[in-house]
Amino acid sequence: MGAGPLVGLRVVELAGLAPAPFATTVLADLGADVVRVDRPRPGADVLTFPHDPLSRARRWIGVDTKQPAGREVVLRLVDRADVLLEGFRPGVTERLGLGPEDCLARNPGLVYGRVTGWGQDGPLAQAAGHDINYIGLAGALEPIGREGERPVPPLNLLGDFGGGGMLLALGVLAALVERASSGRGQVVDASMVDGAALLTAGMHGLRNIGLWSRGRGRNMLDGGAPFYDTYETADGRYVAVGAIEERFWQALVKVLELDPEELAGRLDPEQWGAVRERLAAVLRTRTRDEWAALAEGTDACLTPVLTPEEAAEHPHNVARGTFVTLDGHRQPAPAPRFSRTPPADPVAPHAPRADTPDVLAELGYQPEEVDRLRAEGIVA
Repeated sequence: MGAGPLVGLRVVELAGLAPAPFATTVLADLGADVVRVDRPRPGADVLTFPHDPLSRARRWIGVDTKQPAGREVVLRLVDRADVLLEGFRPGVTERLGLGPEDCLARNPGLVYGRVTGWGQDGPLAQAAGHDINYIGLAGALEPIGREGERPVPPLNLLGDFGGGGMLLALGVLAALVERASSGRGQVVDASMVDGAALLTAGMHGLRNIGLWSRGRGRNMLDGGAPFYDTYETADGRYVAVGAIEERFWQALVKVLELDPEELAGRLDPEQWGAVRERLAAVLRTRTRDEWAALAEGTDACLTPVLTPEEAAEHPHNVARGTFVTLDGHRQPAPAPRFSRTPPADPVAPHAPRADTPDVLAELGYQPEEVDRLRAEGIVA
């Protein structure tokens, strides 16, 4: 029996890459019963691999949705589902007979969540792209990087996961709240451009009051300010410094054993270079972990920059259970936390398409029907 605030929620996931699987994982981690619908035979997708956190905590079936009998399998899942999630280009599910009109005709209360890079409409709706393209168009990529250097891709965190998958999950949950009063489902159109643009709201606020008026790498939160940056230490590792407020800056100066008067120009952008050089010189005199130990218990806002492997072993993350181990493989734990309905530990990914017989039985298919569908290549 599952646990978490979404126990009882039934989700159908049409297998895809990155944002939709991430949104599905968020819902599954919180207790939703998810069935992933994949192709009946393995494809050539290099991003489908064992022990993938984006495949955990759901059942997995293989169905040829291009065949009428396969489409009917998915529509039977839709009949009893609360949510369907897909991440294909606009029009793909419509051509399969699994678009919003098809599914809402079967289940008017269905929340149909779809995520794309550009959105379901607009001049670029049918164009190919990836995270870097979407965040570039959203204005979220250009500000990231050092002064005088080219923009640096922040992995694929802003488009695929933050602006795409996470906002898709939020949109689905909002639609479910509305359904509680109206009884009606609807389509949630999550665009990674829209979502990445939304993530820059704070930056736009600073721009509107003149606090983000300089070029890339020359502002308060983009590495331009010496009190908000990373610094190399004696062992070639790094610490993160985030001493923005004056009281935190004073605590940092104390940890570094520096004279505050020597760094009096820290709020003057014209003197940021000199202040940075002084901080950098001092921070290179000790190792990363030595500085972390000296700053621990203070408000200096100085912390180690950890590798993903180190992060899982940090005492704070261990105490909070921030990471879990499934089948011997480390990965992030479900988040956020709930006081009354905590989710259970996530279930390791099932073997691809391994749940097909059980799910078909739940949908009312008799053993001889399953055998026929398998023989015809319609199900795995």
